[in-house]
Amino acid sequence: MRLDGKVAVVSGGGRGIGAATARALAEAGARVVVAARSTGEIEGLAAALAARGGEAAAFSCDVTDAAAVAGLRDEVLARFGGAHILVNNAGSADSAPLKRQTLDGWRRLFAVNVEATFLLTQAFLPGMLERGWGRIVNVASIAGRTGAPYIAAYAASKHAVVGFTRALATEVAARGVTVNALCPGYVDTPMTDRSLERIQAATGIAPEAARAKLVAANPQGRLIEAEEVAYWALVLCDERARGVNGQAIGIDGGALPA
Repeated sequence: MRLDGKVAVVSGGGRGIGAATARALAEAGARVVVAARSTGEIEGLAAALAARGGEAAAFSCDVTDAAAVAGLRDEVLARFGGAHILVNNAGSADSAPLKRQTLDGWRRLFAVNVEATFLLTQAFLPGMLERGWGRIVNVASIAGRTGAPYIAAYAASKHAVVGFTRALATEVAARGVTVNALCPGYVDTPMTDRSLERIQAATGIAPEAARAKLVAANPQGRLIEAEEVAYWALVLCDERARGVNGQAIGIDGGALPA
């Protein structure tokens, strides 16, 4: 799978799934723009990609801010001529019984998980439509396909991402652009580490037992690796995947049926 000549924007690209996806796209020949608020992380990643022969740039951006996203779009347009690929990976997670779920917390999850996906897509989609070629990959979650206790806000936000994906996919299907969502189970990333900390704080169980609960949610008895999610993002960007559109692809070891 080669993406030579393509420009890819990856939000939340400083760590975890975002960093793994940026590396996979760069290794396939794409010029990669990593965007996040964590300036040090994305600059370090861009430098590492460049050192391995790739072309990469880091842009500090609060993807929940419309003006900041517009600025990112303008920077990408000025430096690279626009983007062919957008990976909406920036995300946040939280858990609480509904009676303790605050409105501020609900809004924060929707701002990062849903509104940022909307803002970035609205910013970069017009260029894709003009060129008649584009790939949008939204990183959702297994929580976008099912429910679980204590994650009403998170599950609702990821269901919104999946719904957005399916609707937009039909809107642009005949214009050379595909829109798909990836729905991984628990991934071995810093975000999952923070989920473990919340489980421990809420239940008082030992760290090993908390991790075992997440591992047990995967029939394969393991956490998903970030590189596995990145692989499927890369597959969806390949020209031969143009027939895959509007899908919510599970990467969960068989936890949910297709």
